[in-house]
Amino acid sequence: MGLDPQVKMLLQQLEANGAPPLESLPPIYARQAFESLEANSEEPQEPVHIVEDRSIPGPSEDIKVRVYTPEGAGPHPALVFCHGGGWVIGSLDTHDNVCRALTNLADCVVISIDYRLAPEHKFPAAVDDCYAVVKWIADQPSIFNIDPSRIAVGGDSAGGNISAVISYLAKERGTPQLVHQLLIYPSTDFTAETASMRENAEGYFLTRGSMVYFRDHYLQTPEDAENPLASPILIEDFSGLPPATVITAEYDPLRDEGEAYGRRLKEAGVPVVLTRYDGMIHGFVSMADKLDQGKRALEQAGNELRISFERY
Repeated sequence: MGLDPQVKMLLQQLEANGAPPLESLPPIYARQAFESLEANSEEPQEPVHIVEDRSIPGPSEDIKVRVYTPEGAGPHPALVFCHGGGWVIGSLDTHDNVCRALTNLADCVVISIDYRLAPEHKFPAAVDDCYAVVKWIADQPSIFNIDPSRIAVGGDSAGGNISAVISYLAKERGTPQLVHQLLIYPSTDFTAETASMRENAEGYFLTRGSMVYFRDHYLQTPEDAENPLASPILIEDFSGLPPATVITAEYDPLRDEGEAYGRRLKEAGVPVVLTRYDGMIHGFVSMADKLDQGKRALEQAGNELRISFERY
């Protein structure tokens, strides 16, 4: 189908703003530009019972996290959330709206990770940070009043990539036991030349140029692209990975690699809900204040998390 009318209007507004291409900016300015998109949101901040910033020991330094806790005595199920932004941009603030919504929709604690960004901290720093947080939380569940038998991981774009990698590492290392992976338009393959990357290379928010920019800042060497911890589609054995929800967008350069990852999971016998949102672009879930389908995708994500948590 064609672009959703709401998306078309949003893209026209972004074009009218005349912002320079992201890939033309040094990372520090790209981060500021991305932060300003969230600052201009028209949606009032969704109330959550408790929101607090904390720190967790990391592999090189303490890692800041933002903890969203729903009402109720607990212990609660938990979603550990890795924000998107190409491993280079994004923050706790840019994804605050998504985390608030998922806390309420899934009735779970959401722990959002302020992991180290590239190029100051290249691959695998983000993976190391996020796995360390998940492991620490699972080992000390009482700190955040969570149930260690009901922990999920999730994220969007680069955060979806990191969440898929964490799920694999948890399986390989035998800890922690994860009940779900929520992968929202994930990047899964730095080696692929997909139809969606060609068809949606320009004009749909995320561009091919942006992906090259992110890749070159994130990876240390070209050979890193073939490392399964960077390109999880290259994992040899998908069996035993946590059940997954994979959400993709029709006009997204990453559409095909996200859907290929979902199919690989299914072929290995992993329960998967794979949903493409027609007419949508990359980032549409974070734009739920402007896009009705973004709201629907958030509701779907919350519902699938609830279902996974209720199985345990």
